[in-house]
Amino acid sequence: MKESFEMTKSKHMAGASVATGKQTEIAVLAGGCFWGVEDILRDVPGVLDTDVGYTGGWLENPTYHDTHDSKSGHAEAVRITFDPTVLSYEDLLEKWFFRLHDPTTLNRQGNDIGTQYRSAIFPQSPEQKEIAERVIARVNASGKWKRPITTSIEPASTWYSAELYHQDYLRKNPGGYTCHYLR
Repeated sequence: MKESFEMTKSKHMAGASVATGKQTEIAVLAGGCFWGVEDILRDVPGVLDTDVGYTGGWLENPTYHDTHDSKSGHAEAVRITFDPTVLSYEDLLEKWFFRLHDPTTLNRQGNDIGTQYRSAIFPQSPEQKEIAERVIARVNASGKWKRPITTSIEPASTWYSAELYHQDYLRKNPGGYTCHYLR
């Protein structure tokens, strides 16, 4: 399903403001297989919704199969709708994203290898881009990781939701494969 950022943003913001009165913001992050990233982030206080999908490539309406072997250029990613009064974008990146995967392995997480598994941030605004740059610099300087951060900051692009069987995959399949955990 092809859905533009503006359509998604409008839909999420309208629904959230009418239903709950909460402010919302969207973050799009790729940190390897989207199953594990989603599984951790969906339970973070302030996260209102998660959607796994594909972004950052050239092929329209990609499928899971299309993302492998660099057939589409897309990364497996998670679109996170969150309440910025509870969870800041900066904390989402620094306290969660950079802890749930190894941001020093280029195009790889655990046994998953390929550009679809790259570590990438897709800022949805100039402010998010500035924050991402600051957080990457801080995480690099912290000494937490023995190698340099390889996480890329890529332009926001069209979001394609993944097939339904990928949504909430690890809830539907407890014990399914993941290489994600908080470090």
